[in-house]
Amino acid sequence: MTSALISAHAQQVLQAVHGSAQTQGHGPMADAAITRSWRRCLDQHQLDPASQRAPNVVEHPRLQDHRAPLEHIIAVARWQMSSLHQQLGGDGHVVLLTDAQGVVIDSVFNEAERVDFQRAGLWMGAMWSEDIEGTNGVGTCLVERQHVTIRRDEHFRGRHAGLTCSASPIFDARGELLAVLNLSSAREEHSLHQRFQAMALTNLSAKLIENCFFLGHEPHRYLLRFHPEARFVGLLGEGLLSFDDTARICSVNQAALDLLGLAREQLVGQPLTLLLESPLEQLLAHASPQPGLCWPLRLADGRLFYGQLREPVRTPTRPAAELPKILDTRVCLEDPRLQRGLSRALRVLERDVPVFLHGETGTGKEAFAAALHRASSRARQPFVAINCAAIPETLIESELFGYRGGSFTGARKEGMVGKLEQAHGGILFLDEIGDMPLALQTRLLRVLEERQVVPLGSATARAVDVRLISASHQDLQASVAEGRFREDLFYRLDGFTVQLPPLRERSDKGSLLDLLLREEAAGSAITLEPGVREHLLAQPWPGNVRQLRTCLRTLVALAWEGRVSLEDVVELLPGATTPRTLGEDPLGTSERQTLLTLIDEEHWHIGRVAERLGISRNTLYRKLKQHGIARQGSAHGQ
Repeated sequence: MTSALISAHAQQVLQAVHGSAQTQGHGPMADAAITRSWRRCLDQHQLDPASQRAPNVVEHPRLQDHRAPLEHIIAVARWQMSSLHQQLGGDGHVVLLTDAQGVVIDSVFNEAERVDFQRAGLWMGAMWSEDIEGTNGVGTCLVERQHVTIRRDEHFRGRHAGLTCSASPIFDARGELLAVLNLSSAREEHSLHQRFQAMALTNLSAKLIENCFFLGHEPHRYLLRFHPEARFVGLLGEGLLSFDDTARICSVNQAALDLLGLAREQLVGQPLTLLLESPLEQLLAHASPQPGLCWPLRLADGRLFYGQLREPVRTPTRPAAELPKILDTRVCLEDPRLQRGLSRALRVLERDVPVFLHGETGTGKEAFAAALHRASSRARQPFVAINCAAIPETLIESELFGYRGGSFTGARKEGMVGKLEQAHGGILFLDEIGDMPLALQTRLLRVLEERQVVPLGSATARAVDVRLISASHQDLQASVAEGRFREDLFYRLDGFTVQLPPLRERSDKGSLLDLLLREEAAGSAITLEPGVREHLLAQPWPGNVRQLRTCLRTLVALAWEGRVSLEDVVELLPGATTPRTLGEDPLGTSERQTLLTLIDEEHWHIGRVAERLGISRNTLYRKLKQHGIARQGSAHGQ
């Protein structure tokens, strides 16, 4: 905007605020929110509408201070910001997320428009509080605590009169203003329909971010979702209410207050039983980790709602060394080596040290990584897994780093956010990392060192905060020696290594079988006929946990009237080892002789024998018992 136009705009502002007859009831001053804002800018902030200074931008260290407390909301908001940008066609729009001080902490825009938006002050670190920049979408929204749209000459400063901004507040679970979602455009005036669309979509996106934040902010509380219509539970207008183990209400969202017709102070801190006619025991009986069905919920005033109740995630309170024993029921970690590996890996991961998992194919590396995620302080943040061996080499780069729309033939018009950016704030698991092409290893190393990712076709680096778990069945040191894997990347990934034992060596094989059978049965009653369990436990399982799970899934499908027969097992595993013939098997005889020889050589020092065999002491004891070797009697235990 030229100096003459800025001066003319400043004159208009001064005349409007001072009550010129020509402006009363018309133009910007017809909006009460803008009236209040312009007067604050003159009377309280003493701003000059004709000032042509550029917007203030905080330096990078200070920007990180503004971003750090809101990493959780940035991770939640990022997807919705990208979606909002795409829904409005992308070009000509920038989506900003600011903190409660009006500092921009994240942004989404087309890279080709970067210079234009930077010139307008619409970029990371810019300060858009009303006391600094005058009437504007972000600053006025922060003051008014409601959605505002500021069109072109409704801005207080003439320098911003070329912008149209639509901003909506984002509140936390206790009603405190957390952030602002702002959509800005520097284009010529849009139609009334386009303005209404921008306003509605911005407000909707802010509410979605707010609800997503509420759903994840207190996993250790009960979460009640409710609405008068069952089909609306789980949608944007649902009420959300959290309460603790004593049934004391901890937080509610605005939709809940609107549905109940109560103020926040009438609910928070009060017993939930005051709100309900239904007995508390009946309510708690419906709690589950991932509720799917709605049930009737009668209030004390007689109104009928429908609800779902999510039970709390129980955080372990025991020492870290005991975490694996009480982690959850989704993974079996009773083997002492796995317990020790998980507790040690958790300690180093919390210090941002990369964890590397090594083990045979099918040993459950992804399940182990997911268990680490659930036990970590980032359990509420994303866990993103990518199998480097399962994606064509030509697609790995776009999967990891994402791409800008139209970057290559076949690319989606709207582009794609890469796995690294998806994992922002959480944990990235790279399985079969040894199969990653050398060229991508270089890019990955750079990202891990700089903590920034640049999507394909873009020149914009985006900050990423991920903790890394990688895995492979290959010997990466051998791959380094052969020139197939970068040595510097290997040392970057190999912060702490966990060796996952094969299934045949696990001391918790029985418990694992029971867990997998329950999962595959999916609630159906399954009975193993005599000999089936022993037969399954006697197998060497070269395909490890993956092979065992597939076998159990097949047996459950074949079970007649819920009974798994030994005949089905023998037919499914032809030529397999059976407990009755194990002693007659030449391989079994050879193993027994090897054990006898080593025990003689080591004079029954169990630790040294186990070390020479590369197995645990528990596994060695089990093998000794299996082959009937005991220390009593002769030196050979016979």
